[in-house]
Amino acid sequence: MLKLPIGLQDFESLREEGFLYVDKTKDIYKLLEGKVFFLSRPRRFGKSLLANTLKELFRAKKHLFKGLWIEDKIEWRKHPVISLDFSAMDYHNLGLEAELQRVLKKSAKSYQISLEEKSSKTLFEELIEKLAQKGETEGKVVIVVDEYDKPIIDYLGETEIETAKKHQAILKNFYGVLKAMDKHLRFVFLTGVSKFSRTSIFSELNHLEDLTMNELSSSLVGYTQEELEINFGARITQIAQEKAMTEVDLMAQIRLWYNGYSWHETKIYNPFSILNFMRSGSFDNYWFNTGSPTFLIKTLRKDLTYNFDRIEAVKSLMETFQIDNLHPVTLLFQTGYLTIKNKKGRTYILGFPNLEVKQSLLEHLLYDYTQRIEGDLITQRIVQSFHNQDFEELKYQLNILISKIPYPIFEQNLESYYHAVFFMIFQMVGFYIECEVNTSKGRIDAVIKTTTTIFIIEFKVEKSAKDAIQQIRERKYFERYLDAAQDIQLVGIRCYDKTFQEIQVEKL
Repeated sequence: MLKLPIGLQDFESLREEGFLYVDKTKDIYKLLEGKVFFLSRPRRFGKSLLANTLKELFRAKKHLFKGLWIEDKIEWRKHPVISLDFSAMDYHNLGLEAELQRVLKKSAKSYQISLEEKSSKTLFEELIEKLAQKGETEGKVVIVVDEYDKPIIDYLGETEIETAKKHQAILKNFYGVLKAMDKHLRFVFLTGVSKFSRTSIFSELNHLEDLTMNELSSSLVGYTQEELEINFGARITQIAQEKAMTEVDLMAQIRLWYNGYSWHETKIYNPFSILNFMRSGSFDNYWFNTGSPTFLIKTLRKDLTYNFDRIEAVKSLMETFQIDNLHPVTLLFQTGYLTIKNKKGRTYILGFPNLEVKQSLLEHLLYDYTQRIEGDLITQRIVQSFHNQDFEELKYQLNILISKIPYPIFEQNLESYYHAVFFMIFQMVGFYIECEVNTSKGRIDAVIKTTTTIFIIEFKVEKSAKDAIQQIRERKYFERYLDAAQDIQLVGIRCYDKTFQEIQVEKL
């Protein structure tokens, strides 16, 4: 078994030092007939390795591709390559404009080219022109840009937004060079996490082909089921033996935890999570914990977004990342917390890709909403009391969990905040729970289904729990569940003064 390349993004090192490489060159080959491409994918999804692979391919380092699909499929011609990796740039200290100038001059120096003291835009133009004139074989230039959007998304907090706007203006001007220099370019590839509207960053690149939701890129990064089984078969066998499981059962668990990402039709595994699982043999949250979700959590808290089941969205909402008006669904989709589950006409149905993302996000949201870090034990007690149908204990544990929530949050959100806390707890621990279920006579606040019982739940802030149950009966919320095999119980919950004050349960 080859070494696992966890965190390794340099294609040359990976190939020369005996690391595993899941061969993506057949997918890369499909791009070579085109010219200017953009790809948006979440962090830790293999974008940087892909960008680095493209760089080495156009530098004609054929020996690095020995044994790969593409080895004998192309004519190996060397091109001058400008590689820009914004994750490695020091714009935080030097400023974006100054850092771009420094990086371009460094790139020019590597080709023995001198550039005049100019702006980043004019330096970029001059470098492309001089590389084309210098020429290597055809003389056309290749440009590979990784993390193209990082100088913007690093500054999306409320106190930093002006810096994000300033960087956006600089990058719009900078990337505009690509259209003017088109005759000198052989291939252009830009990748990052977010997809900004065409007018905000790429206004002049009307020939840019967006691969984000394109069939060409469905398996360009990430691992397909076939790639997983071919490249990790021996490790899967070994882990199954260690866990005393069948390989079929282990594979089902791997799919549940790490599969499910989709931007077209193909289901994809997160490569970072898979590599870490294959090393440790433990099911855990690897991807979520590699980056701070602070800004994401703050955005969701502000909009009180917590129900991520079957979100309906049009393509324009999923694709347009706007600094001044950042929609939670756009943020969740582009950062990988939601993925395409289905499509109805022109409407996309979004949901959690897998258990790793679902548990991690709900856990962080719950702890943020309740401002507690010791929620694991309390959550277990809540679940146990619900299983035992000990509703006094359930009420007691819920109140412990929310006791530290600041009053201003409740004053602003009232009943919806109780909904959010309740819903996240039960969804996080694996209950089948639906929120705000529409009926012909109204909307049910929540429904929890177990193997034996369906609980129809209504919250009230000013009225009693008995009034809540009466509303369920009067509006006949239970009718849609009468043909189910489970028993039906009606649950009224009175929420007031930052507590779950009363829980009543009646059997239908």
